[in-house]
Amino acid sequence: MMRYDRFFGLLALVLSFMSVSAQTGTIRGNVYDKNTGEAIIYCNVQLDGTTLGATTDLDGFFVITKVPAGEYNLLTTYIGYETSSMKVKINNGGVTYQAVYLDASGVKLDEVQITAASQQARTTVNISQLQVSQRQIKALPSVGGEADIVQYLQVIPGVISTGDQGGQIYIRGGAPVQNKILLDGLNIFNPFHSIGFYSVFETDLVKNVDVLTGGFGAEYGGRISAIVDIKTRDGNKSRTSGFVSGGPFMGRALLEGPIVKFKEGSTSVSYALSAKKSLLEYTTKNLYSYAAPIDSIGLPFSFTDLYGKVSVNTPNGSKFNLFGFNFKDGYNNPSLSAIEWKNTGGGGNFTLIPSGSNILVNALVGFSKYNVSLLEKNVEPRVSDIDELTAALDFTFFGNNSEVKYGLEVKSIRTDFEFVNGLGLRLAQEQNTTELGFFGKYRQIIGSL
Repeated sequence: MMRYDRFFGLLALVLSFMSVSAQTGTIRGNVYDKNTGEAIIYCNVQLDGTTLGATTDLDGFFVITKVPAGEYNLLTTYIGYETSSMKVKINNGGVTYQAVYLDASGVKLDEVQITAASQQARTTVNISQLQVSQRQIKALPSVGGEADIVQYLQVIPGVISTGDQGGQIYIRGGAPVQNKILLDGLNIFNPFHSIGFYSVFETDLVKNVDVLTGGFGAEYGGRISAIVDIKTRDGNKSRTSGFVSGGPFMGRALLEGPIVKFKEGSTSVSYALSAKKSLLEYTTKNLYSYAAPIDSIGLPFSFTDLYGKVSVNTPNGSKFNLFGFNFKDGYNNPSLSAIEWKNTGGGGNFTLIPSGSNILVNALVGFSKYNVSLLEKNVEPRVSDIDELTAALDFTFFGNNSEVKYGLEVKSIRTDFEFVNGLGLRLAQEQNTTELGFFGKYRQIIGSL
């Protein structure tokens, strides 16, 4: 009899929980700048008259769960923008999506600066994780007047770099190969240029950089030292813009604009293109004319960086990106040898917000290739390649003041090495590896906004 009492008691508890859940609903949405269509990150969203609220993430996305059914005023506030108030209706067991467009405020407060980092710090505590914005990178003194993420990494505790401004980085004693550098989710095998001054990343396209020096989740795969996760922003959705700049070390160019112009409540398509080219092989002939070899050939280092991205943003918050990159370095000494190495790759990712569901879907498909070539006089080239194909899918479920994230990742890795020995025999070694990883993460939110 005791066994049946326990069974019916447990059944009653489950039915009671389901009944309470059915009497509440969920509201989620995105917050955008009304004029530019840019996502507004870490802004406050609250249901007026309640303690229920949330802050937006890097995509301007927010979720408020466990909301009793009824009608509410949805208040959205952010420094520099007019407060938005709109009527929303929450249904029992339903999911409501609401896009919010904020107007820039007509009053400018020069004395007050609120950054994304400070807003985020008030709502989230992260262990061994640092978020770096484009503004923070540009605030540091830079070589040749060109700000770069390499220079910011060097001021982080526990990070040591070789070379003047980069080369390789050692984080908390780990070897450089134990650092995972990601660009829009794809692995960049060698993110630093030969001269060590700069990285391959275009600072003006950086949206956010997460530097994790410990305690990072299983979704980042097999690294034991650190993760540097770099995400790029979308191109300008409202107008075409760009710049061209030059200095003693390199020249830069950026072009961005709309393909389908942003309009409130409609789909927009934008693009961004960037290019960087070293000038040392030309400028050093004049800057160091007293050195005979340099006077004739200049410094034998060169690099060229190309990056492109097309972004599609839909009215319901879903977004799709296509991107590609080609980062090339070279050392060319005509009297000795030439070495070339390059990172090439591309792919697509999307964030899908299914209507009427508490799930957020993210996916990535792409490839990244690293190639090194050694060219010597009267000797056959020596070539080494690493090819990595990545496919990842993850889901985020928003429960009652909780969040569950789970997913999988498949990698196909091919390494190839080829050279000709002194006897004229061609030797080649090729290896193929497949990695499959799963991860799960749970987060419980205690208290209100």
